[in-house]
Amino acid sequence: MSIVAKFQIECFSCIDADGHAVAELPEFALDRDVLIELYRWMVLTRAFDERAITLQRTGRLGTYASSLGQEAVGVGLAHAMLAEDVLLPSFREHGAQLVRGVTAGEILQFWGGDERGSDFSGPRSDFPVSIPVASQAAHAVGAALAFKLSKAQRVAVAVLGDGATSKGDFYESLNIAGAWNLPVVFVVANNQWAISVPRADQTAAATLAQKAVAAGITGLQVDGNDVVVVRKAVSDALEQARNGSRPCLIEALTYRLSDHTTVDDASRYRDDEEVSAHWQAEPIARLRKHLIAVHGWTKEEESDLVELCAAEVDESADAYLAESPQPPETIFDYTYASLPQSLVKQRGELLALLKDADNGTEHEQ
Repeated sequence: MSIVAKFQIECFSCIDADGHAVAELPEFALDRDVLIELYRWMVLTRAFDERAITLQRTGRLGTYASSLGQEAVGVGLAHAMLAEDVLLPSFREHGAQLVRGVTAGEILQFWGGDERGSDFSGPRSDFPVSIPVASQAAHAVGAALAFKLSKAQRVAVAVLGDGATSKGDFYESLNIAGAWNLPVVFVVANNQWAISVPRADQTAAATLAQKAVAAGITGLQVDGNDVVVVRKAVSDALEQARNGSRPCLIEALTYRLSDHTTVDDASRYRDDEEVSAHWQAEPIARLRKHLIAVHGWTKEEESDLVELCAAEVDESADAYLAESPQPPETIFDYTYASLPQSLVKQRGELLALLKDADNGTEHEQ
């Protein structure tokens, strides 16, 4: 017998749940201003999240997926990306989108069913939110192939949940990324629950990161509640992918403190004791403790920041609520570059119905 392959998965962290450094911090994490910027993005993300849920509960927003407890993943990965890179998000990366320049108003438009919310004013090359689970992995591979063929120094970053790693799209995407050595980074936000299915029931693999091994790409774990290590790991992976070395899969260990979406009731499949335990490690309190202990973050600074973030979110929400809704016929207008004739006919029929309704004309069914 001979051993033909061995592998190991390393797990990295920089700041623990009490705000203490547990490893040598990267240079950017020694800069108070950079840490405050990361902290601000996470606080803003949570303020946005709270307002979005309020809007949904009062019938002014559609079904919404909260990012509560996962702010460090989205903010950390987006902060590491260059402007020319491309983000391919799942439906819980509000923080990443905000950092990348998508406005809070555009995110609210999307969740309110308005396709104008995917017409970003900021990152024009970033992909819209992917609702079908794991489909963005294949899209990321396609974008990365385009970058490689055009010799562009750009990287595609796909963000997925742990449940997505059970889909064929995910495995096929990893395989072709490795076979073709594409400039792509996959970030798995392992929040321990694929809707109501716990991580332990999804796979027998000891880690999700080791799924990179069969694809021949780099795989590693990070503490996904530590925004510093997320930013560092993604930055290193981006550099590696950008210089043609190897694609990467990063498993960010975190926890979904909220329901899966606003139409879910997580209390049906997990108990309060489990959730309460994970609140002790949540990312915003963690970085705040570090800022207080190491950089003299004050109560006044905290209060001012919270107030500014709330005001920014309120302004965006007010603008969203004041926006005139799109006319019904626009349901045909955002899928095809050239509308097929069958849909041209349907669109015309809808316009006729709307015109007759305005004129008080009734149609027989």
